[in-house]
Amino acid sequence: MSVLLVSGTDTGVGKTWVSCGVLRTARAAGLRVAARKPAETGCDPDASGNLVGSDAVALHAAAGGEEPVDAVCPIRLPDPLAPAFAARRAGVTIDVRDVVASCSARAREVDLLLVEGAGGLLVPLVDRYAFADLARELEARLLLVVGARLGAINHAMLSLEVAAARDIPVVGSIVNHFSTTVDLATETLAASLRELTDVPLLAEIGHGVDPASVLRPETIRSLTG
Repeated sequence: MSVLLVSGTDTGVGKTWVSCGVLRTARAAGLRVAARKPAETGCDPDASGNLVGSDAVALHAAAGGEEPVDAVCPIRLPDPLAPAFAARRAGVTIDVRDVVASCSARAREVDLLLVEGAGGLLVPLVDRYAFADLARELEARLLLVVGARLGAINHAMLSLEVAAARDIPVVGSIVNHFSTTVDLATETLAASLRELTDVPLLAEIGHGVDPASVLRPETIRSLTG
């Protein structure tokens, strides 16, 4: 069973963009893949009033669309908050046991199960149960998406400290230029991370560049080891 948790240094740094690139690259390399987004917040209703998660739709397509989008993301919530608080406001109960059981069962059927978190490692899924706790239960390894902006070094180092403290293995980081802003901080971020940590920097994704055009198949295959 190989589970990869994709987490970010913050919200809005391109986790889904990178996750979709990983999934497409893995499929192109001949791997059987599946995706899970246990809970998505900030979802809008469609014409029928059903909440639609744009991240879930993208992950579903990138994974090949072989299972219902509801399986990819079973919990969709309207308020743009951490899942624990968005669920509370919506009167929805998130059962961590169901999340773990569903992810574990699917992971046994594929070569790589990609689980995308919400925001960062310490964002609560239920009460004080965070995505870092989910990673531990799933025996997942971490892929950290570092959003290229001023402050990212601190956010990245804090995320890696959390992973180390929780005994979550880190397969690497990816710097994602999610904004058009170009300054000294964004230009030097990748080099700074290489200097400050031994965690492999797997790729640096330019703004608007498809991650699948940058990621190497052999790199993605190594994530299943």
